[in-house]
Amino acid sequence: MKTVKYIIITLLASTTLIGCGAYSFTGADIDYSSTKTYQVNFFKNNAPIVEPGLDREFTIQLQDLILNQTSLDLVTNGGDLIYEGEITEYYVAPITATSQNSAAQNRLTISINVRFINTQDAEKDLERRFSFYYDYAGSSQLTGSNLEDAVNTIFERISQDIFNTTLANW
Repeated sequence: MKTVKYIIITLLASTTLIGCGAYSFTGADIDYSSTKTYQVNFFKNNAPIVEPGLDREFTIQLQDLILNQTSLDLVTNGGDLIYEGEITEYYVAPITATSQNSAAQNRLTISINVRFINTQDAEKDLERRFSFYYDYAGSSQLTGSNLEDAVNTIFERISQDIFNTTLANW
């Protein structure tokens, strides 16, 4: 009887350990045996309206997100995974109006075209446009810390969407 209990406990423990070994808390689906590095090339700002520094901010935010959510090493060239692209849209538009024909609420929208190259598996390569927005009161100006908050919110969402699409297979 003790032998049967011992075998059952051993089987349960080994099944649990094997199952946990394949799980990733970030949801990343990466074959770490062949994929060790990634590179994020500079995302040039090609939007009709150019807000200075957006290109650098986005590039750094995407690098940091991948670095924090995977165990891949960031390299400047020859990466197993390569991210490149450009900021294609940056615009503010009114979304609601007041009875005095002024904007009650505005929306900042940023779009980024991304090319993802997986040198280990060409079937996972993609080119796609990612976009997100930030709504703010029409009476406020989108400058200083307001602009910084808006851009950070948008870039967090876009970079997480890029991560999920390219590495988590969502």
